[in-house]
Amino acid sequence: MSALDPELAAGMEKLAADGWLPITRETPEEARRNYRDLALIRRGAADLPVAGVHDDVLTDPTTDTDVVVRVYEPEHASGITVVWLHGGGWVLGDLDTADAAARRVCRHLGARVVSADYRLAPEHPHPAPLQDAHAALRWAATHVVGRLVVGGDSAGAGLAAGLALLARDWGPRLEAQLLLYPPIDPTMSSESVATNADGPFLTAGDMRWFYARYLPDPVAHADPSVNLGEAARLGELADLAPAVVAVAEFDPLRDEGLAHAAAMAAAGVDVRLLRGEGLVHGYFGLGAVSRAARAEGDRALDALAGLLGLNGT
Repeated sequence: MSALDPELAAGMEKLAADGWLPITRETPEEARRNYRDLALIRRGAADLPVAGVHDDVLTDPTTDTDVVVRVYEPEHASGITVVWLHGGGWVLGDLDTADAAARRVCRHLGARVVSADYRLAPEHPHPAPLQDAHAALRWAATHVVGRLVVGGDSAGAGLAAGLALLARDWGPRLEAQLLLYPPIDPTMSSESVATNADGPFLTAGDMRWFYARYLPDPVAHADPSVNLGEAARLGELADLAPAVVAVAEFDPLRDEGLAHAAAMAAAGVDVRLLRGEGLVHGYFGLGAVSRAARAEGDRALDALAGLLGLNGT
């Protein structure tokens, strides 16, 4: 095991001292306000210029639900469209908290990015967020030109992993998936949940708080679109889109991400794995705090570019 990146260690200490941590609070409303404020003050990449940004509203006929999407147009298009799903434990986050990540993906890959404002738990538990994500993917397939990729960070990566299953079975076809430190095991039984229980940044207690709201029905814990370990056990990972899986060494979710990458590879999926040594959960949004976090985020995007055969990113 390597040491925690010194810049991240100092940054985490300051976040805790300033009252930003823990991420979870007594109520979802309090946690959402805290998460939004934190995201907006630390969005180091938010000023990255793109060619254009506009919001659109789609209506999912399968649920009769409106979903807002924010579309980012690149200055130099590569022909890739990324449907981006934000983090926040399925309870927190919105299009504004995802803005920096969406801009970064857009500029680094020359990709059109469709950022989806999916419904949140506990008001809308599973499967509502995943339904909205699939609606955004179908909308992108018919309204935005480009080879389709699905990606996300944290809870958004968990949704992206489930969405990859839906897209394989029901369409539209995906070219790749980008999973940044995904939560894919609601049993929380992996070793890193214990060894990294106190984070820093995301804790095991935070994850229990999120799952209690996202999956209030215990039956949902076995749904393969949520529990990717169950999908692996059932042999349902074959023929998925090629994947970049990025984990963080000091993350409770580390081992389940490693297990999902290994299970997909065993099923014949082309997988590129980044281990995030010395890093914490959420590092893709901590580039303003840590040079190591910034570099690892770029490596993840470069790995995705390699999967897609892009040059000059």
